[in-house]
Amino acid sequence: MSGIRLVVSDVDGTLVTDDKRLSPATVAAVRRLDAAGIGFTVASSRPPVGLAPLVAPLALRLPMGAFNGASVVGPDLAPLDEELIPEAAARAAARLIGEAGLDLWVFAQGAWWLRDGQAPYADLERRTLQAEPRLRDDLDGLLGAASKLVGVSPDHAHLAACEGRIAGALGADARVHRSQAYYLDVTPPGRDKGGFVDWMARHLGISSAQIATFGDAGNDRAMFARSGLAVAMGNAEPAVKAAAGDVTGTNEADGFAEAVTRLILPR
Repeated sequence: MSGIRLVVSDVDGTLVTDDKRLSPATVAAVRRLDAAGIGFTVASSRPPVGLAPLVAPLALRLPMGAFNGASVVGPDLAPLDEELIPEAAARAAARLIGEAGLDLWVFAQGAWWLRDGQAPYADLERRTLQAEPRLRDDLDGLLGAASKLVGVSPDHAHLAACEGRIAGALGADARVHRSQAYYLDVTPPGRDKGGFVDWMARHLGISSAQIATFGDAGNDRAMFARSGLAVAMGNAEPAVKAAAGDVTGTNEADGFAEAVTRLILPR
């Protein structure tokens, strides 16, 4: 296979280190792609505001996929294409998340909402998004305008078990995937990272065979299935590695830069 013209990368667990930094090697790899005439963008479970810190360091110029591809925004974060979770599905998901004993976060109206600012992983999300949450005792009023719901738990095994149960209960009314071991994302139906890869192929007028994708989590498998070259990070779960065409080093060991050098630039 040859002729990669676009690279689409997940962010957390893939492009950035565990403490949410872009390493010098990663930044250099993206610049080398640009010098070779290969486009680069990101697809993430993050909201648009969480992608903003990547734009200047990586000189991003192409549309980006937020909320697992349910929202497409430009480098200025202006929306180009977006969809919300149907209200009935959002209310059912919120109920299921509560019954499972998970903390509920709601991303709506351009903000991140939760009940307790000291809840597990709230500080991590602050550092990730470089933004503060909005606190509200009653989140129900936001469920008619939600881009993403997140069930949060420090019990990773319990969250993994909840994934199948909640996905089965919601069926085709929403997408349900863990974006991290501690985050269970609920996003609009029919929209995922694979759909974003398709959107980018149409936008650039290229084929899916000319796109390479990088990821580490279950929500990245959808874009693996839509690209000519799929690369799993060394820190990915076995099922994610099995869905990829190649495996690189971990996000802590500059695996993204390694694969760009080894798999993409030589083509």
